[in-house]
Amino acid sequence: MTATPTRRRPARSPLAGYLLRRLGTSVLLLIGVTVVTFLLTNLVPGDPVSAALGEGASQNPATREAFIRERGLDQPLIVQYFLYMSGLLRGDLGRSLVTGRAVTTDLQSAVPATIEIAVAAIVLSLVVSIVLGTLAAYRRGLVADQVVRVVTLVGLSVPTFWLALVSYYVFFLQLRIAPGSGRTSATITPPPTVTGLYTVDYILDGDGVGLMDALAHLALPVLVLSLVTVGLLTRFIRTSVLEVLSSDYVRAARAKGLGGARIVLGYVLRGASLPILTVVGVAFGSLLSGTVLVESVFAWPGLGTYAYNSAANLDLPGVMGVGLVVGVIYLVINFVVDLLYGVLDPRVRLA
Repeated sequence: MTATPTRRRPARSPLAGYLLRRLGTSVLLLIGVTVVTFLLTNLVPGDPVSAALGEGASQNPATREAFIRERGLDQPLIVQYFLYMSGLLRGDLGRSLVTGRAVTTDLQSAVPATIEIAVAAIVLSLVVSIVLGTLAAYRRGLVADQVVRVVTLVGLSVPTFWLALVSYYVFFLQLRIAPGSGRTSATITPPPTVTGLYTVDYILDGDGVGLMDALAHLALPVLVLSLVTVGLLTRFIRTSVLEVLSSDYVRAARAKGLGGARIVLGYVLRGASLPILTVVGVAFGSLLSGTVLVESVFAWPGLGTYAYNSAANLDLPGVMGVGLVVGVIYLVINFVVDLLYGVLDPRVRLA
């Protein structure tokens, strides 16, 4: 009798297994984010019932009891959490006590506004930082290196809110070369909502006048955020490039007579890409979740402004919605960074 040959199962790609592990971890972390957000929000001192109903209506026992029963606030905390999760799975984050609209509706307009300035700021910061950081590393100890280090130190030291106020005062109030607050001028009609990003939506709508106005309003907030972010990225890129410059394969590339541009692009920046990718992910997450002061100065209707108004008015549904969005932002960024790690470095896939 001849033995029946056994069919071998196709080997799973190391990258696929790596991504599945990271995806499973992200799901568990997301559940943890909902737990922490819910608990911290419910531990906030104050009376959310009075904040929701107002001082007059909250003094009426019948009205107060009806509100508590309707929102499930008379249930144990664990029951309230599962009620919150059941609504979350349906896409229901509750109704804002400030705007009176669904929190999801408010976030659909606030999140794209913040993404617009954060993406523009991180792209501009990364381009400038790569140039300055690489230049400082190649000119280590020389005048160019000293100038770059001083500029980055100033960028890291200047408070963001002060820089935003000075920029607004100088470029708008004094020089009149930049528009005022908001995403567009009062005379410009907002574009039809497709992505929520005004610049993209104006392009899709073919409105050149609106696009130029949106870019003009975008300039100052992006400039302020970029100046702060450039200071962080440039110093880190300089350190990473210095480490790669002392490696054997860079010295071998120089010995072969390769051109400077080819060495920088093909060897130096590629070798320093993983640590740079990490700090860029952290910086981008900080831009998306920490633009409260800049948005307040320029009256930018983004996530930071919405978070501030919700916290100031004890709008617990709004606060929980913002906390959840910020947590998801960091999880998504970390997952994308892990994905790029696995693509750029095969050794990471086996970790």
